[in-house]
Amino acid sequence: MRFRSINIVIMSHAQNITYHSRGYRDFRSIDPGAHREILHFYELHEADILRTEFEEYFEMLAAYTDALFETGAYRKHLLMADVAIGESMSQDLDLAYGKYIFAQMLFRKAASHFNLGEYRQAEHHIGQLVRIDPDHKEALRFFRKCRYRQRPNWLHQIRAAAIFLFLLAALIICVELLLIRPFYAMHVHLIETSRNTILGMGVLLLIVGEALHFVRVRFA
Repeated sequence: MRFRSINIVIMSHAQNITYHSRGYRDFRSIDPGAHREILHFYELHEADILRTEFEEYFEMLAAYTDALFETGAYRKHLLMADVAIGESMSQDLDLAYGKYIFAQMLFRKAASHFNLGEYRQAEHHIGQLVRIDPDHKEALRFFRKCRYRQRPNWLHQIRAAAIFLFLLAALIICVELLLIRPFYAMHVHLIETSRNTILGMGVLLLIVGEALHFVRVRFA
């Protein structure tokens, strides 16, 4: 299931519901894709929005939360996502609609953590969605992506070893150019072989480490 923008989904769901508040009618006049306008409207009228009927309030809250994500305000989005998720669970929403909104909120909460470089938190939240819906292919791909971005200690050690080998090869090149070639030409072949072997070992270490990490994540 591929997610659409949540405020578009909510507004589509609301077509069969009659609302009466003036503030809500003003809100519905905003283009669902005008995210900054939605942010401005909600922040300007937040006190009034909190006093509206739940379905009106929740639609505007969810659209505001989604607009925060769409405009890259990920830290603030995380705060409001908790509020929206709590509201979606505490009220009697239509079952299919409520499940979609909950899944969307949880997915985007994980995405905000990911975009902030908080991969462990992102894995935790997207893992909740995978446990709820193991057949959710997009969530499963994102879960693996979160795990892949978390480099284990052994991979850091392999990278450190590879960097050491590259630095050693660079030192050998300096020695070769400054000392071996001018004064000990008979040893050039040996030095070239040693330098190339060390460089190859470094590259091989990086490739093997990344491949092993990928396989462990893919089939874990």
